[in-house]
Amino acid sequence: MGSEEPSHAAGRTGVDDLENMRPITLDDSSRTALFAAQTECTFVFATPQGWPAGVIVSYLVDGGSVWFTAASSRLHVRALADEPRVSLVVSNTGTDLPGRQMVTIRGRATVHRDRATRDWFFPRFVERMQPNDPDAFARLLDSPDRVVVEVEVVRIPVSHDSTRLPGDGRGGNA
Repeated sequence: MGSEEPSHAAGRTGVDDLENMRPITLDDSSRTALFAAQTECTFVFATPQGWPAGVIVSYLVDGGSVWFTAASSRLHVRALADEPRVSLVVSNTGTDLPGRQMVTIRGRATVHRDRATRDWFFPRFVERMQPNDPDAFARLLDSPDRVVVEVEVVRIPVSHDSTRLPGDGRGGNA
């Protein structure tokens, strides 16, 4: 009794199979729309013991980097001193964007503690996250323990856009 590898004929993604997902990656304009519509992502980092861990953070995108803020005492900020290589995962869950979209980003994180970065970041961040009362949110964030984390995008290894599949990736013709 021998074991044979399963045979997958080269079919149409989303019609015959869901094995080859390369044809349904997010294009640049869809990725930009996703980043604009979504305000939260999963920030994945390595703990000092080497374990992968993740937290949800609110973010903004600027200049080829993803930016967020946190208290410097948080584990995910402290861990960056030992290992700045991180990942971010953004999905369209909770947005008005159609289908199921996601993107994973590999990046290098830099922790900014300087006033100039804080003065640039906080007004833009609070306007995005709390447009109804940005001043109140800015006062909460502007504390001595607060840092700004920049994740410079190194690579986008994975993305997915189910709207590029027949039946939204669940089979069928619609």
